[in-house]
Amino acid sequence: MKTLIKGGRLVDPGQGLDEPRDVLMDKGKIEALLDPGGKVSTGVRTVDAKDCLVVPGLIDMHVHLREPGQEYKETIASGAAAAAAGGFTAVACMANTKPCNDSAAVTDYILERAKAAKQVFVYPIGAATPGLSGEGMAEIADLKEHGCVAISDDGRPIMNAELARRLLEYCKGFDIPVVSHPEDLNLSAGGAMHEGYISTQLGLPGIPAEAEEVMVARDILLAELTGGRLHLAHVSTAGSVRLVREAKSRGAAVTCETAPHYFTLTQEAVRDLEYHTSTKMNPPLRTQEDREAIIQGLRDGTIDAIASDHAPHSPVEKDVEFILAMNGIVGLETSLGLALKLVHEGWLSFSQLVERMSVAPARILGIPGGTLRPGSPAHVTVIDPAREWTVDVAQFKSKSRNSPFQGWKLRGRAVQVWVEGKKIV
Repeated sequence: MKTLIKGGRLVDPGQGLDEPRDVLMDKGKIEALLDPGGKVSTGVRTVDAKDCLVVPGLIDMHVHLREPGQEYKETIASGAAAAAAGGFTAVACMANTKPCNDSAAVTDYILERAKAAKQVFVYPIGAATPGLSGEGMAEIADLKEHGCVAISDDGRPIMNAELARRLLEYCKGFDIPVVSHPEDLNLSAGGAMHEGYISTQLGLPGIPAEAEEVMVARDILLAELTGGRLHLAHVSTAGSVRLVREAKSRGAAVTCETAPHYFTLTQEAVRDLEYHTSTKMNPPLRTQEDREAIIQGLRDGTIDAIASDHAPHSPVEKDVEFILAMNGIVGLETSLGLALKLVHEGWLSFSQLVERMSVAPARILGIPGGTLRPGSPAHVTVIDPAREWTVDVAQFKSKSRNSPFQGWKLRGRAVQVWVEGKKIV
């Protein structure tokens, strides 16, 4: 049966549309975009989207789903359910599972489990090196052939510059990006939070901004040398934003993402939440100046995408001393609400938000989505931008609860999620 999403405001930056339109779906595709108020044919199911935004399905290009090997933290099914609850129609999952995704067998397993979950699309990102060892190259051709959309050792940097160069050169032939985890381990070793006055005040070893920026600069230079596609994960500092902006002005094939916690929180959260380990992540929360630079980077397009870096952990890893706790927070179910704060505060338009959370991720990863153009897959997110809600981690679909946003009051939430024309939320 055909379905008509009726009465909403269509926001589709790829088509330059931000106006009332009705969306007609049939057989998993967008059939037509119709002027509002038109007569509906018999046999068409109508769905009300009054006072809502109708946008291309949101895509989170950086998540950790933990399966295989750490299902006590998250499974592909629970992570996919969390993604749907957060308004996403697709996610790309990093390779640092156990065993890691450095082989076609693991890639196939992830895709099979995602298909069985019958939720959002899951796109695997393959390991850059065998076992995430940072030595040699994984079987990238096999990973690509079996469905990997990028390669990365995320969670670990490629410290060897020669290897980083060869990865960029090799992946250029497959037209897939190398997703860099920009961190110089010699500068960050032993650190637990951003290096500065507050780390000294709290007695915690610090990680300087330069630990990220040194590697951002190196990888940009290697991308320019090779012509390979570089994507920088979880950019968090003003210096990184400046380096990417300068590289783009030279025409370098560089893209980057940031996460909601970097434009929402600062290092003060570690002190204000009294060493709560939900504020421990890598890269760490930075300064107010860094936060403002991240927002400006999103505003002017220097930062291409918003990704959650969803990193579920159980109490076993988080209910310990701050310095011993694992890095990372869950983010799939709060990402949209936090990003909408930038719209409500006037930093981004709705169109820019959709660009950062749907259009750019689809373009960078080369996957279907990012548009509601007739003939494209019917991946649709319907957002009520005025809906107020309170973050309650006990209600998360994710198996983990490690979020610093517990109790936050947010405005704006996904109320419908359609994947290939089928309603999953």
